[in-house]
Amino acid sequence: MILGFDPGRDKCGIAIMDKNRQLHYHQVVESNKITTKITKLNQQFDINLIVIGDQTTSEIWEQQLKKIIPEIIPIIKIDERYSSLEARDRYWKIYPPQGFVRLIPLGMRIPPKPIDDIVAIILIERYLNSQSISLNQI
Repeated sequence: MILGFDPGRDKCGIAIMDKNRQLHYHQVVESNKITTKITKLNQQFDINLIVIGDQTTSEIWEQQLKKIIPEIIPIIKIDERYSSLEARDRYWKIYPPQGFVRLIPLGMRIPPKPIDDIVAIILIERYLNSQSISLNQI
């Protein structure tokens, strides 16, 4: 299982996906509760890879993750540029707008809740896409 981790100061997005792109879990978690949550998720899902966004607070979070995750689990940084914009668009595909919100152009809609978990999903997908490109080049 792959853990996607969108690091942040106040909140973090996490997602669990397998290599076949089956999503098993996603949630936005307060930063002060993230280490406990990831420890429990590792016990539940047997995580064997972590992909973490490479921007905001990633260095600090990478060090924190190394303290709670066994050393044999690799942590890979993924370019997270524009992932928030992509997650905002994805939000409306997962949760189609209802009522008058449908009339607002997609680029002007603001999701009513944090989307850090969707960013974590996108980070996993970016990693998997990079792996399939590498395999196709062989």
